Amino acid sequence: MKPKLIIGVLAIVGFTSLLMYNFGNSISTYVNFEEAENRSTSHVIGTWDNSQDYGFSRETMQFSFHMKDDDGNVRRVVYPRPKPNNFEQATQLVVVGEMRNNVFHASEMLMKCPSKYNENPEFELATGG
Repeated sequence: MKPKLIIGVLAIVGFTSLLMYNFGNSISTYVNFEEAENRSTSHVIGTWDNSQDYGFSRETMQFSFHMKDDDGNVRRVVYPRPKPNNFEQATQLVVVGEMRNNVFHASEMLMKCPSKYNENPEFELATGG
């Protein structure tokens, strides 16, 4: 084989390996708060713990609240934006970010709110449905 061909193949293999390694590290999976401590980026699903303080701080320009993940772990979540309008109505939250010193720093927050299109039992009775 020619040396240029060998160098080209090695460069392609090396570049592909580096690309796959970086892609694997950038993929975030759904985990609980304990598992998120060992990852650089995580998605955590849970519910708002409304028994604890929450609010927007004008000094830090961050919204913070406590969230309980699906395994029952409760952590403080810091979100660098104002409180979303429908935050209190959300039935489920997904926060995307990283754990730092037992606090989850969310870069994104998604909310699942109750559907306004749920079945209406009164309507079904009235129509015989």
